[in-house]
Amino acid sequence: MFDEQELNLSGLVNPGQATQVGYLTGAKILVTGSVIVVDDSLYLVAKIIGTETSRVLGASSKGRVDDELGGLVEVLAESVAATISERATELVAKPVTREDRIAAIAKALGKGKRPSVWIDVPERHVGQTTLDPAAATELALYCKELGFEVLDSKEGNRKDADVLLVGEGFSQFAARHGNLISVKARLEVKALDRETGEVLAIDRQVAVSVDLAEQIAGKSALQDAAASIADRLLPKIVKPAKKK
Repeated sequence: MFDEQELNLSGLVNPGQATQVGYLTGAKILVTGSVIVVDDSLYLVAKIIGTETSRVLGASSKGRVDDELGGLVEVLAESVAATISERATELVAKPVTREDRIAAIAKALGKGKRPSVWIDVPERHVGQTTLDPAAATELALYCKELGFEVLDSKEGNRKDADVLLVGEGFSQFAARHGNLISVKARLEVKALDRETGEVLAIDRQVAVSVDLAEQIAGKSALQDAAASIADRLLPKIVKPAKKK
């Protein structure tokens, strides 16, 4: 049976490629395999790859060349399932909840003065009409939760804002896997000092989401991208509190 180090050194698996495949499809774990014949022995070897962590684990079953493959496949499947169940934390990154992310941003912001913000981040889904701005809504949610005054882009007056958050997002069909659809999205946002026009911060993020409905997947991908940008961008527009 190949151990993890042998799998990596053998060239039988490329974690970098697996990461790219997972990124495109939204898959958290990839399982690939091969059949190897050595003299009279038959080996079924599986590589279990965490696309988020690039961790590679192995599983295998052994028989004779004249054995039925069905039985060996069942043994291998059980071994793969057991490995994933027992070592899932090594293969899949711990999910970050909105509450965790907001708490981390709040810590980074400290007691600095929150400026008022005006958000205008239009978005589109290639080939379909976009109804509501998921990215702008997510940015507004984070800002409100963190104590920023948020001015509505349609009803509010941008002249009343200290900082303008402007940008653009789009999403596009990536791949179909049975009934599941993966969509890839890209979001760009910059923070401008409204009075001077100075660029305070600029950021971009690509995200992938999977769902049964294409537009829902697109919205989720843009939402995830907006959350990642909020994490990095918001601390850059808050002035540190003055020390007494």
